[in-house]
Amino acid sequence: MSRPTKRRRWRTSAPMLARARQLRREQTPAEALLWEQLRNRRFMGLKFRRQHPVGRFIADFYCAQHRLVVELDGAVHQKQQGYDDLRTEELETDGYRVLRFTNSQVEQDLEWVLEQIAKACER
Repeated sequence: MSRPTKRRRWRTSAPMLARARQLRREQTPAEALLWEQLRNRRFMGLKFRRQHPVGRFIADFYCAQHRLVVELDGAVHQKQQGYDDLRTEELETDGYRVLRFTNSQVEQDLEWVLEQIAKACER
C-alpha cells in the first residue's frame, strides 16, 4: 500500500513576490494571448493565476483546483533544457501536473493548446 505524497509548504519570500509582479508586467506576446483565454474564469470556469509562485518556482500559469502548471517556453528555454527538465520533475514529485508549450505553439495553434489544457483538467 503506497503512502500519499507529503506536500511541501513554502512561504513565498518578498523577492519572489516582487519577481512574480515584474514578470506579470513584462509578459511575452504568447503569454498575453493565452492569458486572454484563461483569465476571469473564461476557460471552463476555472481560476487560473499567471506568474504565480508554486513551491520555489514561479509558474507562468497555475490552476490550483487541478494542481496544473502551464509553462510557455521561448527561445531562452532552448539553452536551459536541463534546468526545465529538473524543474518539471520537482514539481511533479510535489504533486503538480506540468504542461509545456512553446511560444510559437500558442501563437500559431492556440485552439490546440487550449484542448491540451482542457484534457489535463478533465483527468
